[in-house]
Amino acid sequence: MSNTLDALKKLTTVVADTGDFETLAAYAPQDATTNPSLILKALQKAEYASVLDAAIQSTAKSTAAGEERIDQVIDHLLVGFGLKILEIVPGRVSTEVDARLSFDTEATISKARELIALYEAAGISRERVLIKIASTWEGIRAAEILQQEGIRCNMTLLFSLAQAVACAEAKAQLISPFVGRILDWFKANTDTSYDASNDPGVLSVKEIYTYYKKFDYETEVMGASFRNSGEILELAGCDLLTISPNLLEELQGMDQTVERKLDPEQAKNADIERLDVSEKSFRWLMNEDAMATEKLAQGIRVFGQDMLKVREIVASKL
Repeated sequence: MSNTLDALKKLTTVVADTGDFETLAAYAPQDATTNPSLILKALQKAEYASVLDAAIQSTAKSTAAGEERIDQVIDHLLVGFGLKILEIVPGRVSTEVDARLSFDTEATISKARELIALYEAAGISRERVLIKIASTWEGIRAAEILQQEGIRCNMTLLFSLAQAVACAEAKAQLISPFVGRILDWFKANTDTSYDASNDPGVLSVKEIYTYYKKFDYETEVMGASFRNSGEILELAGCDLLTISPNLLEELQGMDQTVERKLDPEQAKNADIERLDVSEKSFRWLMNEDAMATEKLAQGIRVFGQDMLKVREIVASKL
């Protein structure tokens, strides 16, 4: 018996937005994404204690102490989750660089290389890993260099066309525009009532998708951070959609027909101009976009705080 989730999978690659292994097994997504908040959530469940224990064990012979030792354990922890996920999903896993490095190009590059080296040491080819980096100017510059080294990047915390175009120009593998968080901002800052058809997060992804297909960028578009199933169905046809467990369950329980909403051929005929994303232009466009500026800053803060909580859990075990 076919359901809405199965119908969606025929048009779009479905990715699970979770660090929970049981969820992954239940919904058979192609890929999976994680972030510090999801890792923190998983660490608070008893069944994931073994992943942390293994990460500590992997670094047992290290001479590092203090913060440096915690850094090593966390790298092994993030990759440990990724390795478990890759046993379940046939495609790729996204592993996030510490958000506190979002304004440091060199440190982001260094951390990405360290994470990829751990995956490769465990026998996983770099094609199956996406390194998640915040879509700041500095993060995008890091991605540009990493991509040239064959380290594929998933540009996260993306809220604007300016960010999306800069990522595509840098030849990032994939971007994750945050649909629900854009909606959150508009609900908090306007008196308009929104549904799937006028949802500003949905419209943002449609704009980005159209731009990419019009100008033949190879960067993949993966809608993320959904608040309801209506947003998801409104983006059917997008390259990928990363969906939380509760919405995967909802879609699996529905039998609604799914029609393609995003079409690469239609996008090619769009009447749009190219956007200048030199550094000066990028920073100005971000400055003029209150929503994108606020949501990017807030997202980095939240991921940074959750990573500090993960560090506390690690420190308490050492």
